[in-house]
Formats: sequence, C-alpha cells, structure tokens
Amino acid sequence: MKVSLNWVKKYIDIPAELTNSQIAYDLTMRTVEVEDVVDTAEKFHDIVVGKITAVNAHPNADKLRICMVDIGESEDVQIVCGGSNLYEGEKVVVSKPGAEVYWHGESELMKIKETKMRGVASYGMICGAEEVYLEDLYPADDPTVIVDLGDIDATPGQNIADVIGMNDTVLEIDNKSLTNRPDLWGHYGIARELAAIYKLPLKPLDEFVVPEGLREYEVEIDCTEKCYRYACLEIRNLSVKDSPLWMKTAIINGGMRPINAIVDITNYIMLSVGQPTHAFDRTHVTGEKIVVRNAKSDEKLELLDGENIELTHEDLVICDIEGPIALAGIRGGKKDSILDDTVDVVLEVANFTAGAIRNTGKRFDEKTDASIRYEKGIDTQRVDQGLALGIKLFKEIFPEAEFTAFKDVNPIETKRAEVDLTKDFLDTRLGKVLDDNEISDTLGRLGFDVEFKNGVFHTVAPTWRSTGDISMRDDVLGEIARLVGYENFEAKPLPVNFENAVHQIEMDLNRHLREHLAFRCGFNEIFTYPWIDEKYIKAAKIDMAKGVRLATPPAPELATLRQSLVPGALEAVVKNLRYYDEFKIFEVAEVFEKGEFHPSSEDETLPIHKLMLTGAVVGKDAKSLFFDAKGVVESLPRYCHMNGYQFKQVEKPSWADSEVYLNILNDDKEIVGSLGLVSVATLSDAGVKKASAAVFELDVKKLVPFTSRTNEFEHLPQFPLVEEDLSLLADEDVKWEDIYEAIKYMAKEVSFIEEYRGSQIPEGKKSIMIRIKLGNDDSTMTAKQIEKKTKNILNVLAKKTGVTLREE
Repeated sequence: MKVSLNWVKKYIDIPAELTNSQIAYDLTMRTVEVEDVVDTAEKFHDIVVGKITAVNAHPNADKLRICMVDIGESEDVQIVCGGSNLYEGEKVVVSKPGAEVYWHGESELMKIKETKMRGVASYGMICGAEEVYLEDLYPADDPTVIVDLGDIDATPGQNIADVIGMNDTVLEIDNKSLTNRPDLWGHYGIARELAAIYKLPLKPLDEFVVPEGLREYEVEIDCTEKCYRYACLEIRNLSVKDSPLWMKTAIINGGMRPINAIVDITNYIMLSVGQPTHAFDRTHVTGEKIVVRNAKSDEKLELLDGENIELTHEDLVICDIEGPIALAGIRGGKKDSILDDTVDVVLEVANFTAGAIRNTGKRFDEKTDASIRYEKGIDTQRVDQGLALGIKLFKEIFPEAEFTAFKDVNPIETKRAEVDLTKDFLDTRLGKVLDDNEISDTLGRLGFDVEFKNGVFHTVAPTWRSTGDISMRDDVLGEIARLVGYENFEAKPLPVNFENAVHQIEMDLNRHLREHLAFRCGFNEIFTYPWIDEKYIKAAKIDMAKGVRLATPPAPELATLRQSLVPGALEAVVKNLRYYDEFKIFEVAEVFEKGEFHPSSEDETLPIHKLMLTGAVVGKDAKSLFFDAKGVVESLPRYCHMNGYQFKQVEKPSWADSEVYLNILNDDKEIVGSLGLVSVATLSDAGVKKASAAVFELDVKKLVPFTSRTNEFEHLPQFPLVEEDLSLLADEDVKWEDIYEAIKYMAKEVSFIEEYRGSQIPEGKKSIMIRIKLGNDDSTMTAKQIEKKTKNILNVLAKKTGVTLREE
C-alpha cells in the first residue's frame, strides 16, 4: 500500500523537525512495516515549466521546429522539438541538461545534454507525457504530442513537481503487516495512527448530513448476514470529464490511476477513509430499486472488463429489477458502468462482510482494491465517512450536480468491543510497571474509552478496531506496548537454572514413529490443518455434533476441529490420487474433543486434545492393502521401542468395512487404535474413485514406550527349525485370529500366508494358508516327530475352530 504524506498532512500537522525517514521508522516500530520511502519529486530533477515564446521552421527537417522557450533564466533558450502541437505562448514541460527522461518511449533512462539536431543547437528537450512520467496525468494516443500545461498557474522555471503536486513523499507499506488492521487501509487511518504516536491533534472528518428534499430510493437487503449496511445516493446533471489536477496527483501517489472525475471520486474516497464506493450509470439501472441478495444458480454477469461469469447461490450480487448489475464489493458490471455519455449516477456506499467477499473473490480469482479492504472487515460507521466525503467532492467538482434520491439501510451496526484486564496482568506481561494514567492516556490516544476501578481496566475499543482486531486482553496489551515503544522496555534475560537434561521418552516415541514409517516403511508424512472440510467428516461417518466448532472459521465448511485424523487423511488421499495410483501417507497430530483443558494456572481454557497417529495405504488390491497396513502396525512395537499389543474385532470404526477391520488392544484390553479397509461408502462420499485404501489410527498417548534401552536377547536355536505350509479349509466366519490363538503355543512361529476363494472351494468356505515353524530345543526333529506335531496341530484346530486340512 502507498501512503502519501501530503495527503496525511491534510488531517494532522506534522512538526517540521520530524524527517520522513523518522516517520517511516516510528511507523515501522509501532504499527506497520514501511518498506521504502520514495521522494516523488526526485525523478523530476531539472524538469521545469517552460513557456514557448517563438516557433520557427527547421531549415533541415520538415517535422522539426526551432522553439525559443522561457525557462526562468536570464535569456530564453533554443530547443529543437518535433512535437505536433507546438504554438507560441504554450506552457510546456522542459527537461534541462542533466535531467533523466525516457527518450521517445525507450525503456531505459537517458540523461539530457546540450546537443545539435540536424545542425541546429538545442538546449534541453520539450517533453511528451511518457518521457517524463506524466502519462497518467496527461494521457495521449499520439507519441508526437507534447504536454500542454494549459492555463495552469505556474511560472517559467518552476520545477514541474511543485506545479503538479508531485513534491510528495510516499511510504510504501508491506500489506502483510496491516492485514489485521482494516482501519489503516486509508490515509485517514494512517493519520490517526501518527496522531497517536506523536500525541498530535487529529482533524475530524466532515459529518454526514442527508441533503434536504430527497425522495426515497428503494433498497432491499435479502441477506443481512452478508451485507450489514447499504446506502445509495442518486446524483444527476453530471458529465464525464477529467478530475482536477490535485485529485489526479493524489490518486497517482496513492497507487492508482485516474480515469475520469466520477470514477476518481469513488477511488479518492476509498484511498482517503478506507471505504470502498461504486458508481452506477443511473440511465442503465432499470427501475428505482436496488436489491442486495445471493445470486441464483443460473444467473450470469458481464463484468467491467467484459468477462462473463456464471454465478452460484453463494455469490452476493447487487441487482436492479431485471437482475445482477455488480458482484458485490468486488467488481461492477459492464451494463451500468460509467461511460463517456454518463450524466446521472447512483453512488453505492456499503458494508459487506469479510467472509462473503473473500469466498466469492476466491471462487472467481478476483482481487480488487475494494475487495482487499472488505476482506479485512470494515465497521459500518465508515459508510457515513464515505457518504460525507462523496457529497463534498461531487459538490466541489460538479457545482451543477443535483442530489435527487437517497436511502440508507443499516440492519446490523458494528458494536464497540469491550475488554477487561487487570493492572496485575499488564505489569506481569509487560515486565514494566506503567502508571495508571499513562495506560489510560495511551489507550485514549488510540480511540479507546477507559475506566479504571478496583484494579481493573474496563476498555471499550473504537468501532474501527471492533471488527475482529480487538477481542481479548492480549490485544489491548499489545496496543499499550507498541505505543509506549518496545525500545522503552528494558531487555532482561530470563533466569536460567542449568540442570541435567530430562529424558522425555514420549518425545522419543514420537520421533521413532515418524522415522520408522518414513525410513523403513516408505510412507510420506503429511501435515493437515486442524479444521477439516465437513465433506470428509461426513464421509468418515463421524458425528459432527461431538466436534468443537470454531466461532470464526476460515470458511463456512471449515468450522469443525478434527476429532480424528482419518478425515484429513481421506482428503489427502483424494488430492494425491490425481498424481499417483499407489502411495502410503501418515500424520502425527493432535485431535480435539469437547471439554475444558487448563494449560496454565491463569484463567485460560482450551478444548481437550490428544496426540494421534494415522496412516493410509492406497492402491488397487484391497485385500493386500489391508495386510500391508497390518504388517506396518505390527512392526511398530519392535522398531519404536514400545510395548506390544494385540488385534481383535471389538468395535467397528465408523469409516471401516463391516468385515475387514481390527481393533488394537493393549495389555489391559483397552482399545488404543483401529485398523481397517475403508468402506466403499466412505470412499465414494470422499470422492475416491478407482482405488482402495487401508487406514490405521492409534492414540499415541496410550502407547507405552520402554523406559530403558536395555534389550533382552534369546539364543538362536541350536537345532534347525522345520517350516510347514498348511492349506486349511475353514468356514467363512472363522478368522485368522481364531486360528492363531488356538495353536500359537504349539509351534515356534505361526504366520499367515494368504486367503483364497474360488471355484475349487466349496460355497460358504475359504482356504487359508498358514506357515508353522517346528523345532526342539535339545535335538533335531525327526520326520516322525514332525508328522506327529503337525497332526496334533490339525486336531486342535479341528476341535477349536472346525478347520480341516484342505485336500488338493
């Protein structure tokens, strides 16, 4: 954002001893980051007003003229010029030797020197607008046209910057540093801030008074949750003409380009008080009624730049009786735009909510000077400032203007934010004891009302700081600290007691989990926001009513904090499937539940939160995905130095397949996590197509890390183990877990190989292949012992699970 100090000085009298660099420094230290200080007059060095006293033909060139020019020196100087509009008595812009200009539209600056042009001496250059940075003030289609200053009140030899108002200092402010300060997006806001910093009186703005004798213009607001106030003023008997020089210069120094007087007035209002306004051509506004509403899904709108957009029900539009004429707070429509024949206008001064403008702007990739300001949140009272300034400017620039109709609908007024904070809180947090009167005076300079009673400051913020900027005691604390000056607080090192480092096994576990999944298992770690798109919460069949809701969400669909990491994983799966057919992802992050958690002894509360781990294995083969995920979960205890767990079907996760899932239980039979194939319904609702996914989720806080790195080892077997693969025939309801539990103590190892169904398997049955390892501690097993052991295992399986050996 660009801030003209000449403009700011209309509202405050800045002491002469304050240099521009000091102002920039103080603003940076106390309010916003000033990136650059630009002297707008510097580029006009040795560029002055000249008056042509004679124009003669060039003896050696038909298109050149020899001009005698008064530039305020003892004698007129001779300048050779090829301008097509030269005449005696014309006031022109002259670049003297030493000035730097763009020579006939070239891209690089050239320093003017005394020279000869086709054999005739020339002292300097009579300039066109593009050659001396004036193309916005004096636009010309013909490059041979030189700047005609007309009847401007200027003396030959006077620096052109002083004449046209370019003797200014412009502060270039980093927009990011004032994102949370909607009151600073206008020159009056900056002036108010400087008045507070330097304890200067601030000149009040004109109060808005409705002109007498106006008929009522009909205005209807159908969605007051998106439009808090809408005022419109009908103005007739205008004309499209250039703005006065002072206004054009101000707009240029404010970072915009002058268009015509009507449009420039709307931009001047915005740059001055931070209130966007818009003018409609009254002739093309059908009827005498303005409606502010959500668009209909089949409506279209042609914007000012000719782009046709298809509207949705979420878009806020301004309509006449026929339909939309503007995209509210963002861009006007072409139908009612200001054209050369415009004589009557309807001036809109409105307050649209930040969320409504941000969402529509994002949908259409539209970001304008108006929408940027609305997105920050503007108080409704600023409409009065815009109206008052607008009426004043139209009267000044169009003396013949007639104000004929008006309407102001203000369903929701910005209420002043109230915050209480104790003197003890301020002293503790500031690290410096400030006098009660100093605190009250500091806040008073910023527009706060302050009452101190019984050790408590009751503060009431001004409306321009009450749209979300000031909402808690830390905000008020920050206001006091920055205005007092951070440099005025003594830097005191914190007392540090050096003690032995504490071994935090929980942190070790967190690190081990991440490293194992990333390095050994080939997973990619993801990071998601704590607020989740409701689409994925619903897809995971999680009850949103149990979730923590945000009071001011970043978007309407992002109002719920995650209760589980699975919805975020589903969203990541959808996004990654655009690029990959198979992948593995994981995340370790906190989830939130309703309830109160007190992080400190102070009166502060947070929702209950816990650390969770989730992972997703994505691909085509659903069956193998589940076993891959299970293998990963089984490997965690060994490689992450923690207690083991067991798998059992106890309670189906809401997002899992009705059959293919397992719960993860600790030694106390408490569920610490779940593992499962994501159900077809969940995948479909999330938007996953032509892929399957297996997901696991564990409560990291319920995993028990080892307290010591001491490992216990078993001797390797002295005698060889024998592997036997057994193909078993089992009923459909028999689970691998049942088989494992039945025979796990009868063999050295028992592991699952595969599960099979097909034409060779009887209906209602399935084939399960397992691998057993047999061995003796004191001798090598004989064939007879192997056969007997295998037979015993099969007998136990038949008795406990009904499983038999499959006949080939």
